[in-house]
Amino acid sequence: MVIAEIIIAAVVALIVLLTVMRSVRIIPQARARNVERFGRYRKTLEPGMNFIIPFVDRVKSQIDLREQVVSFKGAPVITEDNLVVLIDTVLFFQVTDPKAADYEIVNYIQAIEQLTATMLRSVIGSMDLEQTLTSRDKINTLLRGVLDDASGKWGIRVTRVEIKAIDPPKSVKDAMEKQMRAEREKRAAILTAEGTRQSAILTADGEKQSAILRAEGDKQAAILRAEGQAQAIGHVFQSIHRNDPDPKLLAYQYLQTLPQLAQGAGNTFWVIPSEVTTALKAVTSAFGGKQDEESAAGISQAAGAAAGTALPPVSQSEAPAGAVGSEAAPAALAAAGIAVPGPLTSNGAAAAPVPGEATPGSGQERDQDSDQH
Repeated sequence: MVIAEIIIAAVVALIVLLTVMRSVRIIPQARARNVERFGRYRKTLEPGMNFIIPFVDRVKSQIDLREQVVSFKGAPVITEDNLVVLIDTVLFFQVTDPKAADYEIVNYIQAIEQLTATMLRSVIGSMDLEQTLTSRDKINTLLRGVLDDASGKWGIRVTRVEIKAIDPPKSVKDAMEKQMRAEREKRAAILTAEGTRQSAILTADGEKQSAILRAEGDKQAAILRAEGQAQAIGHVFQSIHRNDPDPKLLAYQYLQTLPQLAQGAGNTFWVIPSEVTTALKAVTSAFGGKQDEESAAGISQAAGAAAGTALPPVSQSEAPAGAVGSEAAPAALAAAGIAVPGPLTSNGAAAAPVPGEATPGSGQERDQDSDQH
């Protein structure tokens, strides 16, 4: 008896324990479960501890109330310009009504996937490929609005729709790659041209500034050089006047300058000034002695021959009283740096006098020169 009573008490306790366990349901946070009593919806269990009638109420599967993410791959869509593209989408949604999500639709995730593909065909079909690739925000906004309206009766709220990838055909990819490459090369060529232009502008500006500075330097150098030459000329002029040179020295310097005037390579014609005769007279006077009319004329003709031009003969009246003889004239010209050549040949060299011909200092030439004058 005692054993039977113990067995009965254990069975009753087990039944009570099972009843209590089945009558108490603990629901986690952000979860929900629907309860059916005799096959009819009774209530929705909220998060926390809930009590039901065991063996009468049936608790359905748990529904997640958190925001969920579903990725849909490779939905083929035809664009307005008849290109087939594959579009991968990502959908963010949240169950707001567990009863509607459980009783209004069999599988709300599959329903959302099919609805997203349908809406993509509708939206993308009104755009060409270029608009499809550049209008993702517009597509996302349109899809979210349409899906949110359609899934509202299912107790689902679509929070975001994102296009993850748009995969055009391979031929279109190659064409787009060539276009982008050409565009990049164009931009590179433009940037190179702009750089070359800026470099040329800067180089020209630098050369301009350099030329300006160089011209300024040459100007200052020329001014300073001219001032220096003016000061040197002034000092020379003052020195000459302080030393008071006599006319003999000046005549001697004058005769020394004559050969230098005729040494130029391009001098084909040279005019002997009339002052040469006066300078010769002064030089011959400086050496002392007497000279006749032929000696003076010989000196004049020798000076003209040295310069490449014949001089007029000196008359008897023009010869100074104290002039040296004909032998002193060549010495005076040599002292002045003038060579006394003979008659010139066709190539400009001095030739030996021919017997019977008139020499530069002869009376016959003087008569011819007098007739010419």
